[in-house]
Amino acid sequence: MKSVAYYKGCLASLSAKELDTSTQALAPRVGLELIELEAVTCCGAGDIHEAEPDYYLHLNARILAYAGQVSDTLLTVCNVCTLNLRQANHMLQGDQNLLDRVNENLKSVGVPAYEGTVEVRHLLWEIAEGDGYELLKQAAHKGLKGLKVAPFYGCQILRPSKIMGFEDPDRPWSLERIIEACGGEAIDYPAKIKCCGFPIIQAREETAMGELIQPVEQALEAGADVMVTPCPLCHLSLDAWQSKLEAATGKSFKLPILHLAQLVGVAAGLEESELKFKRHIVDPRPALEQLRV
Repeated sequence: MKSVAYYKGCLASLSAKELDTSTQALAPRVGLELIELEAVTCCGAGDIHEAEPDYYLHLNARILAYAGQVSDTLLTVCNVCTLNLRQANHMLQGDQNLLDRVNENLKSVGVPAYEGTVEVRHLLWEIAEGDGYELLKQAAHKGLKGLKVAPFYGCQILRPSKIMGFEDPDRPWSLERIIEACGGEAIDYPAKIKCCGFPIIQAREETAMGELIQPVEQALEAGADVMVTPCPLCHLSLDAWQSKLEAATGKSFKLPILHLAQLVGVAAGLEESELKFKRHIVDPRPALEQLRV
């Protein structure tokens, strides 16, 4: 069992609690012991990063410092958290003077020093690679029985490739590998690596809707039964805003959107109380009925 510091971020703590419960239930089945970080805050998303870059750096250094007290691995379940933490970590690990200055400030408010030794890893990577992948194949004993699943990566887990570790962000493979290991059929479509529109929904809703409709329409046209995403912000956009798309276009979509831990959890036989599908706007249970046969 690999012990990791678990940072669930804001959405999994609040509006996407189903992501947290499914992750916590799935973790031991794929060889992960989650040590939840409780004395931590939001990573700042893109807003604080742009408005107050030094404050953003300290905010994320604080999370990394607490993670470093319990593990060399910080597990995330959100694309935005992953990007922010890895960006901050890249800066701190590459500049000893910066790390020293930040640690002095953290010390002044009672936060332990960050040694620069933590690696930030998304759940996606932990179960698509190495030992985690082998454990995934064992855990997914119930299987997806050929369920047609559209992978949706979103943009912030792929780029910038220097920070996120993708050699070719235009040709990701990890979601597809997980889907197939779980007995599903991965559906290919161009918009799986595009933005969901979330960052601009408040300022430019029409433009955001134009971004959102692409993956939904393309996935359905390709025959998808459900869509899966490793990002709760993408999940929020794709699940909750389908009603807006339907009102704007006069079309009916009803494409169920699953969190990554939920999809794998279905294949692993997790209980409904752990998956919490009733929290979704588009109910995925009808699409999953075929798995009961």
